[in-house]
Amino acid sequence: MRAGIIGVAVTFGLNGVAVASWFARVPAAKDALALDAGALGLLLLAMSAGAVLAMVTAGEVTHRLGARRAVRGAAVGVAAGLAVVGAGIGVWPSVRATGIGLFLLGYGSGTCNVAMNVEAAAVERLIGRTIMPRFHAVWSSGTVVAAGVAAAVAVRLPVVVHLTGVAVVTVVGTFVAARSFRHGTAGTAKSGVLAAWREPRTLLIGLLVLVLAFTEGTANDWVAVAFVDGYAFGAAAGAVVFGVFVTSMTIGRVVGTVALDRWGRSPVLVGSMVSAIVGTALAVWSGEPVVAVGGVALWGLGTALGFPVGMSAAADEEERAAARVGVVAVIGYTAFLAGPPAVGLLGDHVGVLRALLVVPLLLVPALALVPAVRPVGSAPAGRG
Repeated sequence: MRAGIIGVAVTFGLNGVAVASWFARVPAAKDALALDAGALGLLLLAMSAGAVLAMVTAGEVTHRLGARRAVRGAAVGVAAGLAVVGAGIGVWPSVRATGIGLFLLGYGSGTCNVAMNVEAAAVERLIGRTIMPRFHAVWSSGTVVAAGVAAAVAVRLPVVVHLTGVAVVTVVGTFVAARSFRHGTAGTAKSGVLAAWREPRTLLIGLLVLVLAFTEGTANDWVAVAFVDGYAFGAAAGAVVFGVFVTSMTIGRVVGTVALDRWGRSPVLVGSMVSAIVGTALAVWSGEPVVAVGGVALWGLGTALGFPVGMSAAADEEERAAARVGVVAVIGYTAFLAGPPAVGLLGDHVGVLRALLVVPLLLVPALALVPAVRPVGSAPAGRG
């Protein structure tokens, strides 16, 4: 079991490294391709489109192939996407080539997301306690490492060398880590994907995850650019602000497992969402760079538990875990499809920094959806 936990954790971490390596290079892509905020938002849509397309089939693919083969295939897509993005920015500057690379990156990452969460949920059920947020904390740790590396090499290492190096590490590491996958393996019965789309609880969880994914994804895509444009930070300093966000999110996921076992999903998630609301408001309205960065830290803490709690809730019952995780992921990743262009187009009118206020405007009504994550079936006790 220990090897299985480590294998899942490494897979999460490498996926975080891969995705965040791109996010940290967004300001460089904006400059190299001479894009305004609206055009950058449309480019970011390519990655979101790939991820959403992957989510439509990832539940079925994971059910039929098993988590191990699904994750390995996804890692190849992620690596190819990173390499193409690096070339599209740094070798022959091309919006089209970069968009193709981002689509591949999104498709691979989306498939990996469902498969590794199905495996993680199976491990969580077997050990009988909350561990999903810690897997997501490892994902966040990967983003912290990626942000730190990007900040260090931003002015010294060509984008193509950086992203291609990350691609190699990601695909090799994931192939090795997936050797320990034992659960969520290939099934012979029907996956139940279509039936899952008719379940009210699954759909409500999906809507909640959609808002929380938008909250996280908006920071991933735009917080570095917002501080560069709104607070006159340099590109390296913008990457550091992104690092603050992902570091805070990582801490929230590590500590959050204790909070979830003690107080349950619903109250902890409400507290998290309130933290994100306050943090985003401070980041935009404070006017003071130090306070604004502190707001980003609160934003990260508030974002920490949304996606992992949603995945755990969707996978409470093992029989249809892959189908339900896939449905919730599809709905949730719609935020990544609509979010980048929405914030970018809004940013063209009011500035990227002020456009971030769309986050609390969505979070406040989403508080009403929190009861949907209460545990059912074989979910470990103490996670109400």
